Amino acid sequence: MTGKDVLKFANEKGAKMVDLKFCDMLGTWQHLTVPLHQLTAEAFEEGYGFDGSSIRGWKGIEESDMIIMPDPSTAMMDPFMQVPTLSLICDVCLPETLQAYNRDPRQVVKKAIAYMQSTGIADTAYFGPEAEFFIFDDIRYEQTNNSAFYMIDSDEAVWNTGRDEGGKNLGYKIRPKEGYFPALPTDSQQDLRTEICLELERCGMQVERHHHEVASSQGEINFRFDTALNMGDKMMWFKYIVKNVAKRYGKTVTFMPKPIFGDNGSGMHIHMSLWKDGKNLFAGNKYAGLSEMALHYIGGVLKHAPALCGIINPTTNSYKRLVPGFEAPTKLAYSFKNRSAAMRIPNSGPNPKAKRIEFRTPDPSANIYLAEAAILMAGLDGIINKINPGDPLDKDIYGLPPQEAAAIPSVPGTLEESLNHLMKNCSFLKKGDVFTDDLIETWVQYKIDKEVRPVQQRPVPYEFHLYYDC
Repeated sequence: MTGKDVLKFANEKGAKMVDLKFCDMLGTWQHLTVPLHQLTAEAFEEGYGFDGSSIRGWKGIEESDMIIMPDPSTAMMDPFMQVPTLSLICDVCLPETLQAYNRDPRQVVKKAIAYMQSTGIADTAYFGPEAEFFIFDDIRYEQTNNSAFYMIDSDEAVWNTGRDEGGKNLGYKIRPKEGYFPALPTDSQQDLRTEICLELERCGMQVERHHHEVASSQGEINFRFDTALNMGDKMMWFKYIVKNVAKRYGKTVTFMPKPIFGDNGSGMHIHMSLWKDGKNLFAGNKYAGLSEMALHYIGGVLKHAPALCGIINPTTNSYKRLVPGFEAPTKLAYSFKNRSAAMRIPNSGPNPKAKRIEFRTPDPSANIYLAEAAILMAGLDGIINKINPGDPLDKDIYGLPPQEAAAIPSVPGTLEESLNHLMKNCSFLKKGDVFTDDLIETWVQYKIDKEVRPVQQRPVPYEFHLYYDC
C-alpha cells in the first residue's frame, strides 16, 4: 500500500483511530494512538514525534526527541480494540535527518537483508520461527528487600491433582513431560488455541497447525514461513494475538523460556533457507540433501553460536532452559532429523523447495528482528569464508556417554558468558554496518546492568532451602 491506499483502507473499514506500533530494543511492542484525522499523506513522510528517553536502552533525556515513521505496507485493523482502530508498524528515525535509528531492531533486519543482497549470495532469506508459550490461569510474583516469591497456577497442571475444586476436580491433569499431545479433555486449551489461529488468519497469517506441547499448560502454533522482515512483523503480531486472546479467556500467556521447574521450557526453533532468482540455494546433493552453501551456512552459525546466544537467548531465564534432559539442544552439532542437535535438517521429502535447516537453540524471549539478523549474518559469514561444520552427529546426543559428550562444543551456561562471547566475537555482525558498535555495546551493557547483576545480587528461595542452617 501507499499512504493514499492506507487512508482509503481505513475509511472503508470505518476506522476512528490509528495505533502506531514500534519495537523497542528488547523486543517489546510500544505504541501510541492518534485520531484518524491525524493520519495524513504527509505523516508517512514526516512521521510522529515521541520521547525516546522513556524507551528502554534508547536515547538519553538530553537528546530524547525521536520520530516513528509508519510503514504503509503493514496496515491492518487491530482485532482487540473496542473502537475500530487501524494499526501501522513503524520504523524509528532520527528527527534531524529522518535517517534510520541504529538501535531500532526493525531497521537492523532491513540492513541485514541489504547486506546479503550486496554480496550477491542470495536475494531472499526465508524464516519460519516456531515460538512455544505457556498459558496459565494465575501468576503472582513479588520482589522486596526482605522477601521474594512467584506462584504459578494452571487448572491442567499435575500439582492440582489433589486440589479441592468444589467437588468438581475431574483429574485430567498432565504429568511432567507428557503434554505432547493427549486429546480432549486432558488438553484443556484446544478452543483457546483455535481462537488464536482464527485471529492469526484474519490478520493475514497462514496457520499450519496447533497443538499442546510437552509441558503442562504449554502450547505451540505454527504459521507459514515468510521473508525476514515480514516474518519479524508477523512474529510481533503473533505474540500480541496470543496474549490478547488468552486475556479474553481470563488466562495469561508467557513467552518466558523456563517458568516451570522440572518440565520442558519454551524454545523458538527457527527454520530458514536462502533463495536467489526463485531457486532454493539450500537444496543440493550433499548430506541430507543440502547444498554445499547450506553446509557452510550451518558452519557459520555453529561457529558463532556462543556469541549468537547473547542475542537469541537473551535472558537469565534462557539458561534455565538450556540444560541437559529437557529437549533443549545444548550441544553445537548438526544432524538429519535429529531433535537433540542444535542444528537440525528436517526430513522435508524430495521437493527441493522445501529443503531448509532448523536452528533449535533460540528461545521466544529473543527480539525476533535482532535474532533473524544475527543468525543470517553468522550464516553469511560461513558461506563467504567456507566454514566447514565438521561431521554430522547422527546419534541421540542426550544419551551420549559423558566422555563423548564432553568433546562436543556446548552453548554457554549463563547469559553473562554469552554476552562476553558476543563482545569478543562480533565482527561478523558489523559487516555492512548491520549491527553497529553502539548497538552491541548498549545491548551488552543494558543486559549486564539491568538483568545479570540484579539477578546475581538477589537471594532466591532455594538458597534458603540449601544454606539457611549453614
